[in-house]
Amino acid sequence: MKMNDIVTYFLLFIIYAFLGWLLEVTCTLIEKKKFVNRGFLIGPICPIYGHGVILILLLIGQKTDDLLSVFLKSLLICSVLEYFTSFFLEKVFKARWWDYSMKKFNINGRICLETMLPFGIFGTMIVYYINPFFLKILHMIPQNVLNVMALILLIIYLVDNIISCKVMSKIKGQIKKSMRDNTETIKNQINDWLDKNTILYRHIKHAYPKFKINIRHRDN
Repeated sequence: MKMNDIVTYFLLFIIYAFLGWLLEVTCTLIEKKKFVNRGFLIGPICPIYGHGVILILLLIGQKTDDLLSVFLKSLLICSVLEYFTSFFLEKVFKARWWDYSMKKFNINGRICLETMLPFGIFGTMIVYYINPFFLKILHMIPQNVLNVMALILLIIYLVDNIISCKVMSKIKGQIKKSMRDNTETIKNQINDWLDKNTILYRHIKHAYPKFKINIRHRDN
């Protein structure tokens, strides 16, 4: 893959990560009537959306003759990504940040049919309509300008990840400090601790209000 292609894919990643964040914020705004900065990162992006779209573009490629195939592949790719992202975050941070256990047709509470179907629909729209539109815009911009944009966005993205990981590490440490066996008690304690900290920590509480502590994965 050429450097120009890498730059293009990275910019597409940022675009879709931002659109994913915008979608999450809009849905929360409609549901709760208030603005909530969704996701782990401080900035207005949800990387899981960017990763999902890039995987769709790379794995489906130019094989777009079969609409049903594109839909099913998009559904599968995004569902697998969401499942293993949930699994990874739970292993690393000792808490489950979203849980679909109460929804029908879920798999271990990590994914459910209610979210899988939109994955397929949005993935299909991206392949046929949305991504060609963004590619057309990017191709209109001189490559040296794209390179500078990508570099600046990469630096911002990395700094955001570093800060957010430090925040999450402190939250993980606070969870490990508790010796109680009651998960609800631990969660209340963590919520109180988050409220007493800076906006960087309170952001996590608002972004994932239904997070669950997993005692089974706590370190001794």
